[in-house]
Amino acid sequence: MLSKTVCRQIAIAILFASSLAGCKSARSEPTITSEPTITENIPLLPTSTLSCSSTPQQLSLNAVPSAYAFPESIDPAKRYLFYLHGKIIEDQGIPATSPIYGEYEYEAILKKLSGYDFVVISEQRPKDTDGVEYAKKVAKQAKALLNAGVPAKNITVVGASKGAGIAIYVSHFLENEAVNFVILAICHPDEVAIFKQKQIYLYGNVLSIYDSSDELAGSCRDLFAFSEGKGISRSDEIVLNIGTGHGILHKPLDEWVTPVIQWAREH
Repeated sequence: MLSKTVCRQIAIAILFASSLAGCKSARSEPTITSEPTITENIPLLPTSTLSCSSTPQQLSLNAVPSAYAFPESIDPAKRYLFYLHGKIIEDQGIPATSPIYGEYEYEAILKKLSGYDFVVISEQRPKDTDGVEYAKKVAKQAKALLNAGVPAKNITVVGASKGAGIAIYVSHFLENEAVNFVILAICHPDEVAIFKQKQIYLYGNVLSIYDSSDELAGSCRDLFAFSEGKGISRSDEIVLNIGTGHGILHKPLDEWVTPVIQWAREH
């Protein structure tokens, strides 16, 4: 049997092989897909056309309720929150269950976030979604909200695991200093090194949350420092001590939901 150290090294190698690519095991969930070299800012998405239709979804026993689809009409007076789920939903559909962390309570998370008077936007991504391309789609949707008159401070993008990696790219593509971001359980040192190598900078108000026992995630402070002077307006980090590691993402725990709501409201 492989030692714990060797197993962890294998998991990390798989996890960061493509930064946003696709890990297959529960322990290597936080990945994204293609890793195009981004050496310059991509021109912001066009505003003349709005194509927010979803990529065809994989078959699953259930589907995310249409109530969480990108709104057909935009009310500039409302607050909007994007929730980008972890990769296990891509791999298994809905419901999704990890032998280590249990069921990923996707709909329960959406319902809880919606209970704080946010228009929550979320969808089930297809299997092995290219995270970089998907980030462009979310950035385009955020741009549509801005163009419709929604104040940037009333837009929050929350990502969990692979979804957090996507959220980092959304921040980079959007280049807006007032939009809010919460990245949950993503910044393992190897992951941060990849973002820095690719010259991926954070913009806006960015909060990082992870559990102290999570071997697949870590502090984002190095990425925050790397982004200073590029557009990051405010950053903070919360380290939880729940003890379930990456499993905190599978449930709508008050320990991470409450800081998310506070961060989304106070800017």
